[in-house]
Amino acid sequence: MAPAGCLFQEAALPEQRLVEGVAFPAVLVPSAAAGHDELVAAVRSWRASLVEPLVGAAGAVLLRGFPARTAADFDRAVEAFGYEELPYVGGAAPRTNVVGRVFTANESPPDQKIPFHHEMAQVPKFPSKLFFFCEVEPKSGGETPIVLSHYVYKRMKEKFPEFVEKLEKDGLIYTRVLGEGDDPSSPIGRGWQSTFLTKDRSIAEERAAMLGMKLEWTDDGVKTVMGPIPAVKWDESRRRKIWFNSMVAAYTGWKDSRNDPVKAVTFGDGSPLPADVIAECDKILEEECVAIPWQQGDILLIDNWAVLHSRRSFEPPRRILASLCK
Repeated sequence: MAPAGCLFQEAALPEQRLVEGVAFPAVLVPSAAAGHDELVAAVRSWRASLVEPLVGAAGAVLLRGFPARTAADFDRAVEAFGYEELPYVGGAAPRTNVVGRVFTANESPPDQKIPFHHEMAQVPKFPSKLFFFCEVEPKSGGETPIVLSHYVYKRMKEKFPEFVEKLEKDGLIYTRVLGEGDDPSSPIGRGWQSTFLTKDRSIAEERAAMLGMKLEWTDDGVKTVMGPIPAVKWDESRRRKIWFNSMVAAYTGWKDSRNDPVKAVTFGDGSPLPADVIAECDKILEEECVAIPWQQGDILLIDNWAVLHSRRSFEPPRRILASLCK
């Protein structure tokens, strides 16, 4: 229960799940009518004592019913949380900067599903927190399902112990072929210039090297090779192992005119991943996920250490914005 005088109060939604006794995700709604300035002030006042403990316990918090209407409103709300911005270097999704630290979410076509993943799990520098904001709610579909990573690890370990043992020992290698410019028809269509935030190949080489990524230049683009990189991590703050990877997303979704998803991700020793295990992992992700339909003004805060997310196909219009934090 929120303290007296606090603008936030906890609420329940039918889509929430109780996971190990904790409501997932946590949901906060206004305790009284307020304007956007009051929302920003409330975030600053109650972030440390109320919102962050909820994120720590639940892994994700949905702010619903608050007066955020525009990208600028969202930008101010994110800024109020006080997290340092993470530049989007090394990510695969095509995105466009909207205002301040706010970007569009993955701009791939609406008929395409985006499989479950941790944001930027294929590179060593990834965000610890993600924000999503619903500026325009979908006509239909378009949910952003979320699932608890430690629970996925637990289920995979029980069902495929040898696979998980090899995964923990060898990690994963992610391979992606990038064009020069962005390809908005592809869910991984970010070109190398926007991936590395430069048009200079030598600077791209330097930034790739900082990530531990190898580049192989072609006439019209570049092949990137990342790894071996861990696919299971230790969440120090919660003292548990987490299923921290983009394995299913890469194997099932990294497909376009340049990329073959089966070749996009392998074990760290270069051996192929078993298709049947990937399919079963995808089923587990779907079975354990929560998908709350977007409403205009929703702000969803996700702890990237704790939660994987995806995107369902949708009927336009739909405009979801995002912000990444260190």
